[in-house]
Amino acid sequence: MKKIGIIAGDVSAVAELLDSKTSEAIWEALPIENTVNTWGDEIYFDIPVKSTLDETAKEVVEKGDLGYWPTGKAFCIFFGPTPASHGDEIRPASAVNIVGRVEGDVEMFKSVRDGTIIKLERIE
Repeated sequence: MKKIGIIAGDVSAVAELLDSKTSEAIWEALPIENTVNTWGDEIYFDIPVKSTLDETAKEVVEKGDLGYWPTGKAFCIFFGPTPASHGDEIRPASAVNIVGRVEGDVEMFKSVRDGTIIKLERIE
C-alpha cells in the first residue's frame, strides 16, 4: 500500500491509499498543495486529477475515509457529520470514490480552518 503525508497548518497525518485507478492518479499527481475548504466535519480541496465514480463510490462514508469527489475534482477528508448528514452519519454532498484512509485519530482535523494551506505528499 502507498502512504501519503497530509499537512494542514499545525496538523499532520499519515494515510494509506487504496489500490484503485483514482488512488493511482492521485499518487501520480503528488505533491499537491492547495487551500482548504471546510463543510461541516469535512475538508475538501481541488486537485489536478480527473476521474469518474468507480466501484468504491459511496454516498455515506466512515470517519477517517479519504474520498475523491468527481463533481468538484476534489480530495476530501472525512472526520464527522456534514450539513448533508442525517444524525451521526457522514454524508458527502454527493457520491465520492473512497481512495484511502487516515491512520490514527482524525479528530485533529477539526482545528483546520477555511483558507489553510494543505499539502499532500508521498511517503516513500
